[in-house]
Amino acid sequence: MSKDNEKRLAGEAAIRYVEDGMVVGVGTGSTVAYFIDALARRRDRIAGAVSSSEQSTRLLRERGIEVLDLNAVGELPLYVDGADECDPHKRLIKGGGAALTREKIVAAASKRFVCIIDSGKRVDILGKFPLPVEVIPMARSYVAREIVKRGGRPVWRDGVVTDNGNWILDVHGLSIVDPIGLERDLNQLAGVVTVGLFAQRPADVVLVGDREMA
Repeated sequence: MSKDNEKRLAGEAAIRYVEDGMVVGVGTGSTVAYFIDALARRRDRIAGAVSSSEQSTRLLRERGIEVLDLNAVGELPLYVDGADECDPHKRLIKGGGAALTREKIVAAASKRFVCIIDSGKRVDILGKFPLPVEVIPMARSYVAREIVKRGGRPVWRDGVVTDNGNWILDVHGLSIVDPIGLERDLNQLAGVVTVGLFAQRPADVVLVGDREMA
């Protein structure tokens, strides 16, 4: 099965977790775009969506789905998003699309996090995909030096500015055997906004294509 077909199946399968009257948290990326298309067919049966990026906000509004402010809706019953990598414990690397901070906020505010991926995103140990770290611009070189001390090889994603006005360091060369520990450690560095490890708050459900990962 092609990667695009797996993405489409995963995006459409996530609809089964959407209940009438819900406010749905919506992530970012190519797989999520299929979910937004499927959600649009049920837009009259949901209360609206909370979006994790300007890109997704635009897609949702184009399809007639009301976009709500997270501060106004409280805890979300459901968040649907993709990932760049997923390990057997449903811990993730996210942020290839530079929306990691808002994605992490919406995930934290949600009771259930459904992650939709194609089979190529499954790994035994996280780290082959470069780990994104969002930083305040003035902290870029300091944070990069600290990451080097930890064995990583940070590369500035030059020309990319996040929706929050910050920069991204993509960290290569990691084999992340303790995702929770690394997430906590990097989060403590001055100037780090968010680390693209979703380990302290992993996914609750992972759909690979239309099948739920055990």
